[in-house]
Amino acid sequence: MTVQTPDVRPRPRRAGPVGVPLWIFVPAAVGALVVVAPLAAMFTRIEWSNFFGLVSSDSAVAALILSLKTASASTVLCVLLGVPMAIVLSRSTIGGLSILRSLVVLPLVLPPVVGGIALLYTFGRQGLLGEHLEAFGIRIAFTTSAVVLAQVFVSLPFLVVSVEGALRTAGSRYDVVAATLGATPTTVLRRVTIPLILPGLMSGTVLAFARSLGEFGATLTFAGSLEGVTRTLPLEIYLQRETDPDAAVALSLLLILVAALVVVTVRGTRSSGTL
Repeated sequence: MTVQTPDVRPRPRRAGPVGVPLWIFVPAAVGALVVVAPLAAMFTRIEWSNFFGLVSSDSAVAALILSLKTASASTVLCVLLGVPMAIVLSRSTIGGLSILRSLVVLPLVLPPVVGGIALLYTFGRQGLLGEHLEAFGIRIAFTTSAVVLAQVFVSLPFLVVSVEGALRTAGSRYDVVAATLGATPTTVLRRVTIPLILPGLMSGTVLAFARSLGEFGATLTFAGSLEGVTRTLPLEIYLQRETDPDAAVALSLLLILVAALVVVTVRGTRSSGTL
């Protein structure tokens, strides 16, 4: 007579989502509080009855319009310059690209005022290139062009990093297939590469625009603060902080709303599966 022993081996569990340790919610909540609390405090200091009056003054409107114009112009330049740079960094085998990549992303960690000083000593009246441009009657420092250039300096790395990451994720197999079918490098770039990285390009473009819109330190150092010429919305907020704190808070909220709209746009594009 054979006695059958019960099978006590543990049965494999069905695959499911990995749980989050309870303790991790504590630092996560603290981190969220560090970000959310200052924004919430700002909402409590706004005089809502005068909000539209504060953000619709002549100086505020001029600063907002200038910010939108310069941020748009700098974003276009970032796309025109940043996409080729990202392609070279991700596809080319030229030596020294690691050094170039480090220099390109350097503005991400530099204090903006340092970037402004660097631009001033490059394109200023006595700068490395500025003194030669002055000979042709071209002046950049303390003009609207200086605002755009300062914004490009701080925003270009955001677009380059986004596009380079998209290029490395997409790989080059489709490019190779198109090339073997007889497509020229320009055709491959236009018909294959750019469509593949379009979501990353869109994300980088939006981030570059948002960074340009909020640029302060490099603009103040390199372009100054001339109303209607170089005084963007962040500079207007800084000046109003000393003379009219209520207006500064209202304009800060306006800038936050614009930035939030940009973030929501990026996250909405990602959640829809295009990024």
